[in-house]
Amino acid sequence: MSLGLVLVALPCILAAALGFATYAPYGSEAAIGIALGAAAVVAMGEALILAARPRLLEPVFGGLDRIYGVHKWLGISALILMILHDLVEPEFGRRVRETGMGEIAGDAGELVFNALIALVAISWFRRLPFTGLEIPYQLWRFSHRFMGVLFAVVVFHQFFVDVPAGVDPSLSVLLNVFGLVGLVAWVHTQFLAPRLRRRDFTVSAIGRHGDTTAVTLRPKGRAMRWRPGQFVFFSAPEAGLSEPHPFTISNAPRPDGALTLSIKGLGGWTRRLPGALREGMSVQVEGPYGRFDFRRGGTRQIWLAGGIGITPFLAWAESLAETERRDIHLVYCVRTPEEAIGLETLQAAAARNPGFSFELVATAWDGRLTADRLIASARFPIGEADLWFCGPTGLKDAILKGLAALGQTPRRVRFEHFEFA
Repeated sequence: MSLGLVLVALPCILAAALGFATYAPYGSEAAIGIALGAAAVVAMGEALILAARPRLLEPVFGGLDRIYGVHKWLGISALILMILHDLVEPEFGRRVRETGMGEIAGDAGELVFNALIALVAISWFRRLPFTGLEIPYQLWRFSHRFMGVLFAVVVFHQFFVDVPAGVDPSLSVLLNVFGLVGLVAWVHTQFLAPRLRRRDFTVSAIGRHGDTTAVTLRPKGRAMRWRPGQFVFFSAPEAGLSEPHPFTISNAPRPDGALTLSIKGLGGWTRRLPGALREGMSVQVEGPYGRFDFRRGGTRQIWLAGGIGITPFLAWAESLAETERRDIHLVYCVRTPEEAIGLETLQAAAARNPGFSFELVATAWDGRLTADRLIASARFPIGEADLWFCGPTGLKDAILKGLAALGQTPRRVRFEHFEFA
């Protein structure tokens, strides 16, 4: 279990334990109901905090992709806890002194409950289980934006709902802190971050290779610093593409700060991009994010890319110096050779550095990549190497299963989620 998971789990557990202990004198049902509600408030507050993309927490969780995964499960947990809290609603009878504000807070909690359940469900279950249906992106995105408004009502409910006189205030203090911090994080995400974090760039070149568009951007002001393998959030309001989407930077850092994004048409937003962008157009970039860095690995490495997952490896290959002493072998899987991008970058890296080699696997001609073929391709035992992967999850799972069956499990496996959860 990562340190990040521990950091988010402990406050939820603490809130539940404190809620149960505080209200145990009023009966087990009341104590359980309060414990469930307290954990739900903390989980939702934490989800909003992680949605703000706090860079200081990236090392703790192992990257923004992991933060988003935890963010998703916090939302699912909050949904379940809220439903259970509503089913086991605490009743204190005449042991509370009711006030007008307390009645309003109670009514507000009831009114917002169903709306919050619906928004959480839309937000965290974008793809409907067991069906091919997918909630439209704009509706999914709206659910994220509106979540803070309903959470504000939850916080109001927590602040002012009637409780028995003389109850230890420790639980209320804990919930108020997470409620307020969660709201501040939401306000920052929706209103401040777009102004503070996004940098202005100009589209200097647009290239097309099949269904992949290479967009080269130059900074309008101070150049952005990044490490090969990191990604950014890209948006083009002038082109009608104002919603930021994450893309890995596919080149190594350069003195002029220019960066290239290789974007494959996989959805509505990315398919509209080639026809909407123009050279000279102003765009926005937020970042960099990510901790996908081969220099954290050992002296022998296998790089495995599937499709557009080649982009971080292109940046890595371009950054390789002649003095690099690692033995690195890249296997790049595509459906047909025509789909491969960046081959000139890989060829230049192989010519520059004798420790780097690569192989292109076109599955339509060569068949699917197998663990046996990967072992035969490498110049060193894979069991003694680190495996770095970027691509579809199915490819990763199949290769790792095959390597394990052959007794060639890599020393370490490093990857970023191909799609954010």
